[in-house]
Amino acid sequence: HLEESGGGSVEAGGSLKFSCAPTGYGYGSFCKSWFRHSPGKAREALATIDSVGTTKYADSVKGRFTISKDNTRNILYLEMKNVKAEDTAKYYCAVTDFPPCDPVEPEHHYPYWGRGTQVTVSS
Repeated sequence: HLEESGGGSVEAGGSLKFSCAPTGYGYGSFCKSWFRHSPGKAREALATIDSVGTTKYADSVKGRFTISKDNTRNILYLEMKNVKAEDTAKYYCAVTDFPPCDPVEPEHHYPYWGRGTQVTVSS
């Protein structure tokens, strides 16, 4: 249902912006989110944006990451700034039709997921 694109390699301290778009039709999207997963760690919720544009962030990325969306083209974005080595991970978008919309919600709150895009930060 969803496909991420635009990941890749970036040097520490740099910036990267990538996107997520639906590949089909038939579902709404009250809440859109970004997660990431690093080997050996649990999948981590990073940021959410709801239907009216309210954004929330996990403390680990607050002030460095920005979630946004283009309602006209139905595209979700995540912009990373001042990236660190620990930001190396596979990044996933996820969508749900139901509230609440908050990074504290667990993975199973989201029925629709992308396959992920790899981001590697080099020092």
